[in-house]
Amino acid sequence: MAKSAPGMRLLRSLTRAAKSQQKMVSRLLAVSKPKAQPKPKRAAVALRSPAALELRKHDRKETPVAPGKWLAAHIALPQLPGQPPGRRMAYWLYLPDQPAPALGWPLIVMLHGCQQSATQFAQGTRMNRVAEQKGYAVLYPQQLASSQAQRCWRWYDSATQQGGGDTELLAMLVAKVCVQHGFNVRRIYACGLSAGAGMAAVLALNHPELIAAVGLHSGPVFGAGHTPAGALHVMRHGAVSHADAIEGVLRGRPGFPGMPALLIQGDADHVVHPVNQQQLTRQWLLLNGLPLSARATVTSRDATRSGSRHAHTIRDYAAGNKVVLRVASIAGLGHAWSGGDPEWKFNAAAGPDASRMMAAFFAQHRRS
Repeated sequence: MAKSAPGMRLLRSLTRAAKSQQKMVSRLLAVSKPKAQPKPKRAAVALRSPAALELRKHDRKETPVAPGKWLAAHIALPQLPGQPPGRRMAYWLYLPDQPAPALGWPLIVMLHGCQQSATQFAQGTRMNRVAEQKGYAVLYPQQLASSQAQRCWRWYDSATQQGGGDTELLAMLVAKVCVQHGFNVRRIYACGLSAGAGMAAVLALNHPELIAAVGLHSGPVFGAGHTPAGALHVMRHGAVSHADAIEGVLRGRPGFPGMPALLIQGDADHVVHPVNQQQLTRQWLLLNGLPLSARATVTSRDATRSGSRHAHTIRDYAAGNKVVLRVASIAGLGHAWSGGDPEWKFNAAAGPDASRMMAAFFAQHRRS
């Protein structure tokens, strides 16, 4: 029997997790008297899931190849109700093998997807090689399995969307490494794949003073979901009222400075449906002060005969002379990082090279 694609296995796994949560909530609502819940046992089962085991097995073997420094560290997390003390978030940091510029290295924050580790994401995207060539430091935070058994960033959670949860922790981490390493605070960028893309958007829109631009690869529309089941619905169908979330951001931050974005999406993605990119496009037009009727400059490229590059279309939306929104639609690409290392899950060998596209886009933007 042929094996199913990683994207379809991920979708089935997330669906099972969402149904499990729904059943648990139903049981809790059905009883009138509180009963002792076997929470420790449930947590242990989640941590021993195949996805979590696979992550730990691979983490010991991964050493992304590039000549710079590859540093592993952690940040202590604040004590939260119901959480054990002493929790720590692991992260990895790549520093180029060359003298830093006078203002410090620009920083790319890379947020992995579900069922990935930070080091797997570094390997699959080959971002360290690009960073070495283009002059970036790269930060790879890793979601705790105790926070989400499949290491999905909780982009859909209401508290996270409003600046708490994962958003607060990531902002703390970015601030920490900037102080420690003297990075260029005008040039901090956030990008990710799938759940990581969703989280990058949430981080950027809660901290526009910190993030200068975003790169969202196969990402869900911003501001929707709110539960695991709701997140799955968004991934498959988009959001009913995607403009409301952006209007809320703009109302809450008068004088919002805008947020340049590169949106990359495969048209054969069955995990995060392309309707999400369509809705993200409209959201990011609003965020950057452009009308929904704004005209794009369109560039189309054919696939190569060798199969090394998919056919793709790029739509550029400019404010003045600067492209603030670039939308790349890639023919035949599933739920995978374009131009990545196919030895790692959720990476497709055929280009265009998403890592290079992001580095080039980020080079055009900085916070004033």
